[in-house]
Amino acid sequence: MAEKKKEELSFEESLQTLETIVKKLESGDVPLDDAITEFNKAMTLAKTCDEKLKNAEEAITKLIKDNGDVVDFQIEEN
Repeated sequence: MAEKKKEELSFEESLQTLETIVKKLESGDVPLDDAITEFNKAMTLAKTCDEKLKNAEEAITKLIKDNGDVVDFQIEEN
């Protein structure tokens, strides 16, 4: 099975791949050229995860009222 493109990976898959790369790099047994390649993959995955988190945060902080208006979610503290 072909590896999924980064856009097709779920947040969880991206995070798991990122964790695997970090462990590999932390081991210190990676040649420099491979380490640079893995680091670049990790940075791309980190950016993708960050974007997905921001999108999720934005989606859950919006409420749609009965009349269709979209409003920001706010917790009312007493």
